Amino acid sequence: MIIKNGLVWEESGSFRKKELVVDTTTHRIAETAEDDTVFDAEGLYVIPGLVDVHIHGARGHDFSDGNSKGLAEIAQYLHSCGVTSFCPTSMTLPEEQLTAAFATINDVPDAAGYAHIAGIHMEGPYLSPEKKGAQKASYLHAPDAAMFRRLSAASGNKIRIITIAPELPGSDAFIREFKDTVAISLGHSTASYEIAENAFAAGANHVTHLFNAMPPLHHRDPGIIGAAADCPHAMAEIICDGIHIHPSVIRNAFRMFGNDRMILISDAMRATGMEDGEYELGGQPVIKKGRLATLKDGTIAGSATNLFDCMKNAVQFGIPLGVAVKAATCNPAKSIECSQEIGTLAVGARADILLLDQDLNIVKIL
Repeated sequence: MIIKNGLVWEESGSFRKKELVVDTTTHRIAETAEDDTVFDAEGLYVIPGLVDVHIHGARGHDFSDGNSKGLAEIAQYLHSCGVTSFCPTSMTLPEEQLTAAFATINDVPDAAGYAHIAGIHMEGPYLSPEKKGAQKASYLHAPDAAMFRRLSAASGNKIRIITIAPELPGSDAFIREFKDTVAISLGHSTASYEIAENAFAAGANHVTHLFNAMPPLHHRDPGIIGAAADCPHAMAEIICDGIHIHPSVIRNAFRMFGNDRMILISDAMRATGMEDGEYELGGQPVIKKGRLATLKDGTIAGSATNLFDCMKNAVQFGIPLGVAVKAATCNPAKSIECSQEIGTLAVGARADILLLDQDLNIVKIL
């Protein structure tokens, strides 16, 4: 297939009118066409399928349920929304529940109509009780290397990111041991600038939902946010649902970190794509009203917005379209070391492609 006349996104953040060739047999972007099928994309943006590296669930299902059918339905829903790759994200739960959940990623078909599972984001249980957010306090504990190895084995060694609080005992040793096999993200933490700086020096390279579940950026105590901004190799997730973060802070985060280090995420939970009502997250009841999902005490509990809508929000908030696309495709893929495979329109990559009209409505998903 040849996609002609489209405005094709480039990793510089610009768009250029050119042809894009897809080998429909291998579902790969190719240099030359094997058939003469043409799709005329005149007036359309051509971008990579989105990559969500922090999503718990959707359509009434949660990755932590440990239900293969439910995870497959999440993958189908995400694909229908233009999110063609994702990292199912766990909650803080007992090891036996996490083991069951992690094993399910091998049961979801990597086929047309399903978002590709790029790996797991393990969010907890190595988190701070003071910044637990919607994580259940009774299941939290210090980093445990043996437990992590067991869970990695249960997943087929497909954990791509782990979130930890670097102030917990044993965190530095954990970071040094696993920094070469998994992206280590700082989050749900009370860490000072100095503790976070040491963690980044030890090998941490990611921040979980910047600004949320961590101390604010204070002019005398900049904490994780300041340490991450000062660390050139640290990438930062940000929830762009219009609820977690004020648009001004979204804009300033992009200015502070630069276009190459910002990652848009949804942090979506099972109520995403569902009607208002009561749901569950990590063993705790959650109330969904519109786009807002909260625990009964009012604590924000994930989001009810998919990543495609988060990307559109970013554009509405003033982030240039090409930059927003990068933060929802190339950057998250880079953060989990999959940038040759997903989040790109380079030759040889998966042909996960979205065609959008000028109002950013999805016209076609490949």
